[in-house]
Amino acid sequence: MQPSCNSFKQQAAQALRDPKLQGAFGKLGDGLQARRAAAVGQLPEFEALREDARRIKRRVMSDLDTWLEQFEQKVRGQGGHLHWASTADDAREAILAICQRVGAKTVTKGKSMVTEELGLNDYLVDQGITPVETDLGEYILQLRREAPSHIVMPAVHLAQDDIERTFVESHPQLPPDRDLSTAESLVAEARQELRELFFKADVGITGANFMIAETGSTVIVTNEGNGDLTQTLARVHVVVTTIERVIPTLEDLSTFLRLLPRSATGQDATAYVTLSSGPKREGDMHGPEEFHVVVLDNGRSELLGGENQDILNCIRCGACMNHCPVYGAVGGHAYGWVYPGPLGAALTPALIGVEKSAALPNASTFCGQCVAVCPVKIPLTDIMRRWRVREHGQKMTSPLARAGLSVWAWLASRPALYRKLTGLAAWGMALCGGRRRRLSRMPLAGGWTRYRDFPAPEGETFHAQLARRKKRASKTGAGGLCHE
Repeated sequence: MQPSCNSFKQQAAQALRDPKLQGAFGKLGDGLQARRAAAVGQLPEFEALREDARRIKRRVMSDLDTWLEQFEQKVRGQGGHLHWASTADDAREAILAICQRVGAKTVTKGKSMVTEELGLNDYLVDQGITPVETDLGEYILQLRREAPSHIVMPAVHLAQDDIERTFVESHPQLPPDRDLSTAESLVAEARQELRELFFKADVGITGANFMIAETGSTVIVTNEGNGDLTQTLARVHVVVTTIERVIPTLEDLSTFLRLLPRSATGQDATAYVTLSSGPKREGDMHGPEEFHVVVLDNGRSELLGGENQDILNCIRCGACMNHCPVYGAVGGHAYGWVYPGPLGAALTPALIGVEKSAALPNASTFCGQCVAVCPVKIPLTDIMRRWRVREHGQKMTSPLARAGLSVWAWLASRPALYRKLTGLAAWGMALCGGRRRRLSRMPLAGGWTRYRDFPAPEGETFHAQLARRKKRASKTGAGGLCHE
């Protein structure tokens, strides 16, 4: 997937003009936010768990190589194979080598954003191998040749009739007039189409929500049974994951399992939590003959020890997206690469370079909702602000924007002059706003006033009001600020 992050404005404008997309995302935020709030409200220790999770993650990141080495030893000790991949090319080549060695023609896949990062499907097709997505949302998108628009609900941008039409066009062997008007009928048809492919597949590829260092296990947390079928029915199971997914112990896992579903979908627990620890052993009825874990770096280790390291703590719940007003308005495709929303705005510049993604950290109102709901307390807005600083420092912003910031910085370092000028500006804007207190036109704010009026100030700045109230309070002898 070629990044188009710096076309965010154009892609966002296109999304805003798409009535179907607006309809789909208009219903998304409120429902998910309400479900998360209800689930969190029923768990009094939720805030304590968030703090525990952050502490665990910071402990891991401070000694990441040790935990990864322990995980590797356990995997190899259980008969598994571990492949380190510094780059996306390394990971793709490792996966291809496994597939070619066992003569794989068909590969089933569980949902994995890391394989999206690798562009794995197109790569395997080019090598003569057929990948089949088995997560319902990913299956629909593969039929439509579209990318996911959310990391947890990849097809959330589609309406029922979109999916119905896709199934009719993609399954011509079935009666065209069959009833696909309900979610149950769509699920039943997808299950029917995928069932045989699970048995035909030579290799099953999944992601991993976590890697457990003390047991050498990988963990997937899902609501569909496709992940289990993918990793147990194929002869070879390949886990594709990234370095920061390792956690020390099973006890640590229990902390994250209480946070992840509540933050992602407002569930107390998901339908499936599956741990894989090596290939099938003697006496096992089911399981793969080979177990491989491909661990990708792809630039993440460069974040270690730096000011943006905390983005590696992400557990991919998607809560930041579900609460982001920008994501809720334009959807995931506008972000132009694998990771949308506040997560993408903070992580993508580290993975593909700020020069290819500078628009994303600017796609935020900095309202702070993403930080407030993050289960591991990642300071997403701080990270985005640092990317903006780097963008400005490398002169990637427009000359007009740099000049404007320079003027503002010069004024802000002279408080008396700043207050005088802002006071005059507030008075002038209040005068122009008239009785309506609205401005239909304003210099340097055409992007705003083209679509809606700008609210005019009341005539005084905050500093002026504060000073006046303090002065009044000192005269009356009041202990605090009075309210007008």
